[in-house]
Amino acid sequence: MTKLKTTPLNLQVSNSAFQTGQITVTKGVHDLACHDLAFARFLQECLNSHVEVALKRTKVQGPIKECSKFSSAYKDERFPKHGAATIWIITEADHSYTTILFPDEY
Repeated sequence: MTKLKTTPLNLQVSNSAFQTGQITVTKGVHDLACHDLAFARFLQECLNSHVEVALKRTKVQGPIKECSKFSSAYKDERFPKHGAATIWIITEADHSYTTILFPDEY
């Protein structure tokens, strides 16, 4: 995985029922978000969705196993950098941190 940055982008979780831990982003995601406000908003929307999907999954399937990472993928054609602007959001199994990255940065 490429170098991670603790985000100064002020990304915040809208629902604290699912613990994301520290939110980190890769250099590519960080650089694009710092130069494109619409992309930064897209990241926040995706992070909120990631948490909501995790909570819905937990209600339907039961708690996410401690040994399992929880991941989501989001795509927005407005951001052609890094392919079709697909981003991945991965919350570690122990919920110590959540990383937002482009697939080619894994």
